[in-house]
Amino acid sequence: MSTSPNVPSAEESHHYEAAGTPRWISLLFVVLFLGLAAVAVVGHLANTKVAQDLAKAQDQSKILAAQLDQANSRLADIKGHMEVTEQKLGMTQTELAEAKSRAESIRKEQKASDQRLTSQLGQVKQESEEKIGAVATEVGGAKKDIEATRTDLEATKSKLERALGDMGVMSGLIARNRDDLEDLKRRGDRNYFEFTIQKSKNAERVGPVQISLQKVDSKKGRYTMTVFADDKSIEKKDRTVGEPVQFYTKGAGRTMPYEIVVFEVGKNSASGYLATPKEAAPAAAPAPKPAS
Repeated sequence: MSTSPNVPSAEESHHYEAAGTPRWISLLFVVLFLGLAAVAVVGHLANTKVAQDLAKAQDQSKILAAQLDQANSRLADIKGHMEVTEQKLGMTQTELAEAKSRAESIRKEQKASDQRLTSQLGQVKQESEEKIGAVATEVGGAKKDIEATRTDLEATKSKLERALGDMGVMSGLIARNRDDLEDLKRRGDRNYFEFTIQKSKNAERVGPVQISLQKVDSKKGRYTMTVFADDKSIEKKDRTVGEPVQFYTKGAGRTMPYEIVVFEVGKNSASGYLATPKEAAPAAAPAPKPAS
């Protein structure tokens, strides 16, 4: 059987198979090389990325460190403020405690003052009530005294009497003694000037006039005197005790005369009073010349 010239023989095929083996090895090496290259590239890229990440991490670390420093600075400031605040708070608490203590002291003092004031008010009230009671008693007593005085005056009025004077004019109420004269003074109807004059040629001043006692008769109760008033002398001769001796002056006019009442005569003296009107002006009494 004939073979085709284009078909290799078995030996040629074996030769071809023997000659083709190194190419696969080369391919394997190429593949390995490429793999190693790829691994190297990947490793380089990975290293580059790691380096970049590390650089970024370092940058972030620096930023964080700066932020940490700022935070620490802020914390230090806050701590300082807190310490100052604590000190101020401590001072404030101390001041509050002192203020509370002062307020308590003031409250106690105010309470004590209120108690003292209440006690004083009670004492004043008691004293006022006692004084009011005393005043009421005094007023009651004064009222009784007034009533008694009024009664006495009424009794005196009935006891005192009027008389016709030596000039024919009805006198006012006349006193017969010193007690009656005191009653007349209390009534206050006229001005009264009590006197006791001695027998003498010289005149003695009695109220607004001057009087000279010339003669006294104690047994008969009679006397003689001269009154000096308004630049003139008025002789009252041989008058009796208890008789109103009357005379007019320029100041009194002719409405109501001056009156002298002698209610007691002694051996050389006479006692009595001069009564003048309330509205009368003082009579100018001249100084008489002593008799030789």
